[in-house]
Amino acid sequence: MTEVWILCAAYVIDRVVGDPRSLPHPVVMIGWWITRLERVIRAAVKRESQLKLAGVLFPLLIVTGSYAVVWLLLWGAAFIHPLLSWVLSAWLISTTIATKGLADAGLEIARHLLAGDMAAARRSLSMVVGRDTEQLDEPEICRGAVETVAENIVDAIVSPLIYATIGGAPLAMAYRAANTLDSMVGYKNEKYKNLGWASARFDDAMNYIPARLTALLLVIASGLQRLDWRQCWAMIRRDAHLHPSPNSGLPEAGVAGALGVQLGGLNYYQGVPSNRARLGDAHRPLAAADIMATIRLMYLTSLLCLLVCLAIAAAIAFI
Repeated sequence: MTEVWILCAAYVIDRVVGDPRSLPHPVVMIGWWITRLERVIRAAVKRESQLKLAGVLFPLLIVTGSYAVVWLLLWGAAFIHPLLSWVLSAWLISTTIATKGLADAGLEIARHLLAGDMAAARRSLSMVVGRDTEQLDEPEICRGAVETVAENIVDAIVSPLIYATIGGAPLAMAYRAANTLDSMVGYKNEKYKNLGWASARFDDAMNYIPARLTALLLVIASGLQRLDWRQCWAMIRRDAHLHPSPNSGLPEAGVAGALGVQLGGLNYYQGVPSNRARLGDAHRPLAAADIMATIRLMYLTSLLCLLVCLAIAAAIAFI
């Protein structure tokens, strides 16, 4: 039952401590290696047609390397004492989860809006989204915050918990490496359309099942919080496929339905317009209260996911 306690400890560490800036974070190191590998590839490969093949090196080296490093760390820790390995494993898994970080980011934006400080709300939003925020009004700021929290329920909570349950800290960190790759090189623009394609596809594949579990858990969480769980399910079925990502549309459409709002719309990236499909029905304008409601949904969904993972881990332990 050690795995059950490690999962519980990792979840509690993330909920209470989060990611203190004073402690080294594995994702920073993963990002460092991604940047170095990109430089090596671009220096060695000059033809765009060859970059597509070279792009396979990203998931091959970064993901497998992350798994191997964590496995070796835990092996060395267990050689010293099993308890050290368990503590290290719990901490490493906690770094792959971002429940507290997501909530803190959303709450900061909501607090600025409730205080009437639009400039501060825009600045806080710019820290968690890639879109231009300088000219956004309150409903658009709220939309950006709600979309970010909703989308990351999969990437930052459910997926790492699922992979930690299946393969412990090494597999959870391998997932985090894949997700970091997608966020750094998995773009469809001119710079990364060839080099980053493999990273984007690999991340989509790893999130495919967790995203669908998230959709189910969101419906349950909506019902438990007395939100509109029927519309949550209806919008997932109707609108999720409209999102350009095969996974992100599920939590975004679900949250839109549960809250009775519409997500998606026109965004600007460095002044270039990008029109995203509308998810949900616009029964009313978005407000700061919707950010808070999304955070509560995220918290409950994360807890439900933990319970599912604990049940799986316990079942595996007794087999």
